[in-house]
Amino acid sequence: MKILIAPDKFKSSLSAREVAESIAKGLHDILPNATIDVVPVADGGEGTADVICQACAGEWIECNSHDALGRPITARYVWLRERKMAVMEMSEAAGLWRIAPHERNPFRANTYGVGEMLLDAARRETNEVVVGLGGSATNDGGFGMARALGFRFLTRDSVELNGPVSDLVGLDQISRPRDLFLPSVIGAADVRNPLLGARGATRTFGPQKGAAPAQLEVLEEALARLAEVVARDLGCDFQKTAGAGAAGGLGFGLMSFCGATIRPGFGLVAELLDLGAAIQRADVVITGEGSLDEQTLEGKAPASVAVLARKLGKRVFAIVGCATGRATREVFDGVFVLAKPPITREESITRAAELLRERARELARTL
Repeated sequence: MKILIAPDKFKSSLSAREVAESIAKGLHDILPNATIDVVPVADGGEGTADVICQACAGEWIECNSHDALGRPITARYVWLRERKMAVMEMSEAAGLWRIAPHERNPFRANTYGVGEMLLDAARRETNEVVVGLGGSATNDGGFGMARALGFRFLTRDSVELNGPVSDLVGLDQISRPRDLFLPSVIGAADVRNPLLGARGATRTFGPQKGAAPAQLEVLEEALARLAEVVARDLGCDFQKTAGAGAAGGLGFGLMSFCGATIRPGFGLVAELLDLGAAIQRADVVITGEGSLDEQTLEGKAPASVAVLARKLGKRVFAIVGCATGRATREVFDGVFVLAKPPITREESITRAAELLRERARELARTL
């Protein structure tokens, strides 16, 4: 029997590779003669650069940058030398993981550091830059990134805006930089949200970044004004484009200020990893992630692995931290959950490696 293990990370617990290796150990316990192939995957969220680096023999590049609150940091991204491609995650500079819970402030948080990373990659004669859009602490529509690239944001009185996101409510004019050169940019998104509205960046993701109800209204107004002036001064309107709301509207910013294309992150990763060929070689496919829910069906890695596997006529199973919703279970031939009574969700996080091996044994017995 040939088995492919292709999971995403378990957030706050294990990397995608660690998840895959734990599952492989459990399968070997019951099926010692099985041929097991391990291909960790990602969908544009955190862990995307690491997965691509390992699969494509990349190298890590360090650069000076700033976090979402403007503090100096050393950020890193992946360089694929033969392809002349840089693969970075916006969360490396402007990620929620860098901000303590009591520091979360979407008025102050910005993507300036992402612009610094893009400029560093451009200096390497890069042909293409992939930016993973996930895990952001920001809700600025790419305002900070654009300022790092040389765009100027002015009020009616020609006062330059370089403070909180809320200042965009008074935006009157955007001035382009004269000498900006960027390679082709691709935003890899794991969500399809537009910039504005009930499913937009602010209302969908703002609360988890620390935005109070009153702040949500101001942030929505600020991004709406940004989109209005971008359409007038830059001649483009991406506010309704799927993925524009990814990473606090950075998807919109990449398209507007960098001429970027937004792609589903999983499809891009699958191409680089040649995942289709790996699935074709397998008899059974096993995937997984920390939390399997209705959002999983919106382009997240496990559901996308399942769709690809079923197209190729393969059985596909998921091993997950927790699971909610019937729809997600209908995508797979079977779902094995770490956090089942008496094991709590918190306990499943701390014991993830052990429990993954245990659930893999259970799955192996059904095969």
